[in-house]
Amino acid sequence: MVLGEDGVKGERGLRAWFRDLDRILGGDLTGLTTLRERGLGISARRLSACVVILSMVYGACMGTFAAFGSKGPNLMQVVASMIKVPLLFYLTLLVTLPSLYVFNALVGSRLSLAAVLRLLVASLGVNVAVLASLGPIVAFFSVCTTSYPFMVLFNVAIFAAAGAFGLRFLLQTLHRLNLAASPRPAPPSPPPPPGAAEAWVEVEAEPAGPLEAVPDRAIANHVRLVFRIWVVVFGLVGAQMGWVLRPFIGNPNIPFTWFRARESNFFLAVLQAFSHLFG
Repeated sequence: MVLGEDGVKGERGLRAWFRDLDRILGGDLTGLTTLRERGLGISARRLSACVVILSMVYGACMGTFAAFGSKGPNLMQVVASMIKVPLLFYLTLLVTLPSLYVFNALVGSRLSLAAVLRLLVASLGVNVAVLASLGPIVAFFSVCTTSYPFMVLFNVAIFAAAGAFGLRFLLQTLHRLNLAASPRPAPPSPPPPPGAAEAWVEVEAEPAGPLEAVPDRAIANHVRLVFRIWVVVFGLVGAQMGWVLRPFIGNPNIPFTWFRARESNFFLAVLQAFSHLFG
């Protein structure tokens, strides 16, 4: 047993890493009271290990289509996908971290670069946890179909759904961190009876879960606008990064290669997949 960053005793190793992720998913580390006392008390290094492991799990599920290909198993594609999915997330994070930090500063946040990095890694943790939970479904369809365009679109939809959860977590936790750094709201007037003020603050301080909005503390319009701009930037970078690192699934009509030639773009490829599937 060791004393962790959040000041409580915890276990060493893999079990402790996933316990941190479980506490993020359950909202234990993102309540306003916790954030006011300790900030976002996670280790980016430990949580990154969880992100890599879960990303590799989903990568293996993506590569299952090639492993059960109609022209024979392609196990190298499975290995390549397990390596590339973590790379996809962390290269996207590397490219977009400076922009989130600057955008965050523009709306008056006082979060340090290290705090923004921890927040982004935590958001990736939520993202890949959703991905890994849907991985068996992806593997199931990979075994049941021979349609490469269908699997491309299916994986795009899975990534989009998981990304929506991760970005929702990012927005709400960013909002809570800014609230935690500001003075607490005053009790309502007229003054309540003794003990009522403390109870009111306690109810206000604890949202239901990590994706829930803080009651009676709406996010300012300018904060939402800046965040939406950054989401567009993140989505564009992530989509094109995935295109640069392709293939992830493995087209059965093309010999295996670690990387494809630089051509076209992600969005045109999705349109072509729609055309082949429904045309």
